[in-house]
Amino acid sequence: MNIALIGATGHVGHYFLEEALSRGHHVTALVRDPTKLTASEQLKVVQADVGDAAQVARAVAGHDVVISAFNAGWGNPDIRGAHARGSRAIVNGVKAAGVKRLLVLGGAGSLEIAPGQRLVDSPEFPEQWKQGALGAADALDQLRAESELDWAFLSPAMLLEGETRTGSFRVGGDQVLFDGNGESRISLPDLAVAMLDEAEQANHHQQRFTVAY
Repeated sequence: MNIALIGATGHVGHYFLEEALSRGHHVTALVRDPTKLTASEQLKVVQADVGDAAQVARAVAGHDVVISAFNAGWGNPDIRGAHARGSRAIVNGVKAAGVKRLLVLGGAGSLEIAPGQRLVDSPEFPEQWKQGALGAADALDQLRAESELDWAFLSPAMLLEGETRTGSFRVGGDQVLFDGNGESRISLPDLAVAMLDEAEQANHHQQRFTVAY
């Protein structure tokens, strides 16, 4: 496949890049600083501001799928607003390019812990992560109002850590998945497996899904 990847140098996005390349896909990485990646036969590096829909459109045109691991930056004092604006620019750019398939990495905060109750709205949710989680939730709401794109939104488990790639995990919908010990977790490499599986298999259409052990 020809995959356009947004956020390829980020904390999670670089796992997506490694997984895509290991599967033999051709990847175009949209980055702010092209010196952070080395181009190869499989990897094209394009400098682009993903907050500019026109730049996104030019960079992703002709690709089979766009994968977005966009993050507005945890140090951004307006992370919620910046995330919503960036997500909207990406959606508009992908649509303008005529690419129909968009896969978006979100957060766990918008998952439900009870019917109609999002994790991010619970009193226990850490305050330092709340605005970022709300920004990702806003991006999901944007997509749910989008009828033109064939989108999917991947929310990880509550605990995203570890370097073990097992390729084995459960797939759910809008609710947090807990294991027998009451934990909700997934490793970074396995999150990448889930995203690339979705790119290849297209199991979810205009839906959010989640993965956890």
